Parts: sequence; C-alpha cells; structure tokens
Amino acid sequence: MKLRRTTPVVLAAALALTAACGGGGGSAQPSGDGKSFEFWSFSGINQKKSVEDYQKANPGVQVKLTEVGGSTETAQALTTALAGGKVPDLVLIQGDDLPKFVQQPQNFQDLRQYGADKIKSDYLDWVISQSTARSGEIIGIPTDVGGMAVAYRTDLFKQAGLPTDRDEVSKLWPTWDAFIETGKKYTAATGKAFVDNAATSVFYQAVNQGPQKYYDPSGNVVYATSPQVKTAFDLAIKTAQSGITARLSSFEDGWSAAMSKGDYAVISAPSWLLEQIRNNAPDTKGKWDVAKIPGGAGNWGGSYLAIPKGAANPKAAWDYISKTQSPQGQLDHFVDSGALPTTPSAYQDPKLLGRKDPFFSDAPTGKIYTESLLGLKPFLIGPDSAAIGQEFLNAITNVEQGKGDPAKAWDTALANIKTSIGK
Repeated sequence: MKLRRTTPVVLAAALALTAACGGGGGSAQPSGDGKSFEFWSFSGINQKKSVEDYQKANPGVQVKLTEVGGSTETAQALTTALAGGKVPDLVLIQGDDLPKFVQQPQNFQDLRQYGADKIKSDYLDWVISQSTARSGEIIGIPTDVGGMAVAYRTDLFKQAGLPTDRDEVSKLWPTWDAFIETGKKYTAATGKAFVDNAATSVFYQAVNQGPQKYYDPSGNVVYATSPQVKTAFDLAIKTAQSGITARLSSFEDGWSAAMSKGDYAVISAPSWLLEQIRNNAPDTKGKWDVAKIPGGAGNWGGSYLAIPKGAANPKAAWDYISKTQSPQGQLDHFVDSGALPTTPSAYQDPKLLGRKDPFFSDAPTGKIYTESLLGLKPFLIGPDSAAIGQEFLNAITNVEQGKGDPAKAWDTALANIKTSIGK
C-alpha cells in the first residue's frame, strides 16, 4: 500500500459529491451515453496524464477525472457511493484497500464479461490474483506495482563524507542494521536527520520483504505471531530510538517541505513515490539518486482499476482500462511517471531497461525497480491489512515522537489492532 496523505477538506468534498449523487437504489443497467465516463482516482499517481493521452487518441470520448484525495479517502468515498447506489464509472483502488472490495464482488462488474480472463496472463500472477474473488470474478486490473529502492541526496551525502555513486551507496546497507549504522555516521557528521521517519521508510519496507505478513496463505490473521512482522517492527523501533530520523509523518505538509529543504537525506522510495519527489521538490532535480533497498526484494504499493456494478458507462470505462493497462499502455505510463508495470513482458523492453531518469541523476530506474521486484516472495493481503498496518505505524510514530514507551510499543500495537478489527 501505499499510504497517501489524509486531506480532510478533499475528503469532505468527495463525500459531499457522493451525497449529491446518491439516493440509493442504483441500477445495474447502463444509462449513460456509452462514450463519456466518470473516473475517481487518488492524487499523486498521475492519472491525469494517462487520461489526457487517452482522450487525444479517442477524441470522441470525454473523461471526467476527479482526484478524490488520498488512497484512503478514495476507498472511503467508494464505500459510501456503493452504499448510496450512485457510483463513478471507473475507480482506482489502492492494493491494501482492495481485499475488502474483492470480498463483495457483487458490487462490481465482473471484468471477465469484457475479456479480462483472456488477458490475465499479461499480468504478474500474484498481482492479478489479488483482484480475483474466490468465486472467480475479476473485479480489478492492476495498474502498477511498487518495487522498492532508496532515494538519496548526493549533495548531502558528499557533505557528510559518504560515497555518492549509487553502486557504492548500495553497498553501504546490505541489511537494515547497516542502514541504521550509515544513518548514525551521517547524523554524526552533519548534525542533521538521515531519514524521514522510521515507520514508512523502515517498517513498511522491511515488513514487505518476506513471504508472510499479516495473513497466512489460508487467510488467517497472523500479525501477532509472524516473525516477519516482529522483525520489521523491532527494526523500526531501533531506528526511531537511534536519533537519525526527522520524525516527519509521510505525506504530510511538513514531510513534503522538508524534502525540498534537505532536512533528511534519504527516503525509502517505491517506484510510485519518485513522482511525489519530483512534484514536492522540483528545485532538487539532479541532486537525487536511487540505490538498492536494504534487505533484498519486496514490494510496497500497487493499484487497480475497477468498474462498480451500477456504472452508467461500463463499456466506455473498460475501453479505457483495456487500452491504458495493456503491456504497451503500462510501459508508456512508466516512461511518463515511473510507475512500474505489472506486465512482465515489459520488463525486458529497452524502454524500461534503458530508462534513465534525469531528475535522479540518470539513475536506471527501470532496471533498479525490476530487480527489486523479481525476487519477491508473494504474500497474501487481507481485508484488514490497511487497518493493521496503520496501527503498527501509529505505535512506531508515537515512540519516534517521544509519546510512547518503546518497551510497550509492540503490545500497544497488538491491543489497538485487536480493538480496531476485532481479532
């Protein structure tokens, strides 16, 4: 998952939009003009560019794109819209939010009716399986996966006396413990924070680098007993206590501003986050580079396009999906935004392997992120994965900000998760 910044004002607007459109009793029969369609996305994922390109290629189609807010707000607005019976034609759902919708396949168009079952082999097996209901319905087509890496400031590393070459930097931190030790050297040399925070830049990365996270393969919750989760949590608490973090919550205004000012030198960056760095800190172009993530392969993030059952223009929405999320479409979007395709055939394409990003010192981002993904051991994402992850994040953040006892943080997180999800 991919956490995105909470924006109450935007959420309120989205819910107001939903309420205005609502009224209950939605019909499964299409009632639109069959050409135009309404599309809800979340911010920071650059769907605007995809929509613009699609409309240029299809001049008779009008796409009403609404960026509802963060991924959480978009999922909340969709839940409200489904209950009200008036829904958009197309919606982007973040991966951690998807399972709870997959459990209610009757609320969505089964994309097999449009041919999704014939193209599902175009996508990574473990990714398309997450949008397939137990009864076989395919309710979403994956748009991207995260892959994982670390973005770092070369100018700040030079000031600290650390190497700046991306291969040499990668060698600094083969493990998360080595990452923390590098951070201590940086902070000792500069007096500044090394990394933005412990929760998303350490816990959210490390917990996504093994075969079992919050659920076992049978769908049972195992967050309390999973060695993978406990190891990642302990690493994050260790980081929080090490004095190397800027103690900034990801996706908040202060986090974005600090990115531009150089208040931290590194940030764990799945491929989709590169676009946020470009947007938040445009004046730092050329000062960043991308190195390997400590700990090996993994994935954080990824999203799906789905068509609600009551959509007025489902065929128009499917045409958008089929054209923009084809292997070529995802490859084109990677070139535009850096979002890593879910279509393995693109991983050998020279456009991807040869891609060098000038904002990040010509880092070969396609090669780096593909390598970070291909060794991944898939794990099951469950209906409460987002809620569980949020409580772990809260406990780590409290310690980092001096509000929580590190010795009690694990037990506090488990208790709060049990309260939140009831198990």
